[in-house]
Amino acid sequence: MDFDKLETPALILDVERLTANASNMLQHCKSKGVFLRPHLKTAKSVEVAKIATGGRMDGITVSTLAEAELFAKAGFDNILYAVGITPNKFNKIKSIFAQTGKTIVLTLDSISMARAIADSGLNNPVLIEIDCGESRGGLPAGDAELVETAQILGANFHGIMSHAGHSYGTDQIAQVKKIAQAEIGAAVAAAEKIRASGITVCVVSIGSTPTVLHATDFTGITEVRAGIYLFYDLCQYGRNICKLDDISMTVLATVIGHNRGAGVLTLDAGALALSKDIGANNYLPKAKFGWLCDVQTLAPLNLAVDVVHQEHGSV
Repeated sequence: MDFDKLETPALILDVERLTANASNMLQHCKSKGVFLRPHLKTAKSVEVAKIATGGRMDGITVSTLAEAELFAKAGFDNILYAVGITPNKFNKIKSIFAQTGKTIVLTLDSISMARAIADSGLNNPVLIEIDCGESRGGLPAGDAELVETAQILGANFHGIMSHAGHSYGTDQIAQVKKIAQAEIGAAVAAAEKIRASGITVCVVSIGSTPTVLHATDFTGITEVRAGIYLFYDLCQYGRNICKLDDISMTVLATVIGHNRGAGVLTLDAGALALSKDIGANNYLPKAKFGWLCDVQTLAPLNLAVDVVHQEHGSV
């Protein structure tokens, strides 16, 4: 590819690597007997979504209703909106269904929101979120309100979901495996508690890329959610979740200045192109805002972007 003709900064997607990552995850989930519901909050692309699902036009995850609308209008169905629903979004949910006829699966973690759904006239399937250790959202698996929440939802109740976001807080695979099994244990325990009350639980959904890749026993789980595996990044590399040559997304930038006195190169890629997220540095201290690589081979050049401004990066 002739990179010299591209306007920079530009996102460069290695489709071969992307497709390999997608295929590997699909095969991994198939071997474990669980359905893969890819999370597309990073991709935000219909083309990538089709690669992630293996061409299947249903069973995806999103984090905004704008994403849900995009994929519904493209023909995707059974779209999980994996952020707790609130009444100020009910009209948007109804509008998307009216325009597309596609189903959006909702999530919640409280009796009050279950009552709001029950009173709203919405027919959407609902998953109750379970807290499996991150303490971000969800009911504890043994919470007394769990069964009552499912009962209030009635026909809307569809199942359980959890998310072990704290799996990103370690670079030790043994610890990731421990977190993964705790997540599975919490989700399955919640499902069993609800089933014991006589209510059918159709879906038991867990997921993050680390836990899906490193869980050892998926007994009781029907589906998994993961997303960053499509692209990977230095965060995943630093946590030993992927190899460097699994990373499928890079940013092409141009050197626009060289301060020889200060020994600084200036790039036309700054915070908007690279982001201000430096989470990779927790386990990869020299990651900074991103590594510079050979434009053709992607081999690291032992240089990193040290400072970012809105449209400038300094090396």
